[in-house]
Amino acid sequence: MIGELLPQTVVTVEAYGHEGADAPLYPEEAALMTRAVAKRRREFAVVRSCARRAMEKLGVPPQPVLPGERGAPQWPAGLAGSMTHCDGYGAAALVRATDLASLGIDAEVHGPLPEGVLSAVALPAEAERLRRLAAQRPDVHWDRLLFSAKESVYKAWFPLTGKWLDFAEADIEITAGGPGERPRGTFRATLLVPGPRVGGRRLAHFNGHWAADRGLVATAVAVPHD
Repeated sequence: MIGELLPQTVVTVEAYGHEGADAPLYPEEAALMTRAVAKRRREFAVVRSCARRAMEKLGVPPQPVLPGERGAPQWPAGLAGSMTHCDGYGAAALVRATDLASLGIDAEVHGPLPEGVLSAVALPAEAERLRRLAAQRPDVHWDRLLFSAKESVYKAWFPLTGKWLDFAEADIEITAGGPGERPRGTFRATLLVPGPRVGGRRLAHFNGHWAADRGLVATAVAVPHD
């Protein structure tokens, strides 16, 4: 599902249900999970199983994936990537750093956000656009999609900057397919703070793709070098 949202140079591995939950962890990974609840241990193992399978597809020996600053995964030298998990689903996307500057992926259960969350993550202009989208395509939970898109934007942003990006610091405009079409489309995140420098230029926005299928909504951002 997420693989359809990214360039062909990106290797994506997905897992549904508890697939990969019993995959062995490296000792340094297992040490991080000694006090974690069972659900957290499962999610941790699933996405790392996906990541190692993606490494193998890129010809890179499987190795530990440890969280770094702010929990961002530390990838082997020469790779860029992103991971995501939610109930019943996990995925990892990896690419050679020569092919993309950065990427971010996110998946969420396709349902409405809990009460009060949208007002905490959406700018007034975003909330108004969501109302218009809901009138056009009521089959999509646009609030959850916006949340997911902001997560993907942050995951692509952080490796390039090493800085936090608040929900209010990116204005996301989502486009959707017409009624009756498969629920998928694109989005554009306008950065409201100075963007990272990539390829000698300062980025003002990130572009992404989204899709809703199999009870999930997924988003992805790929940042090219130029």
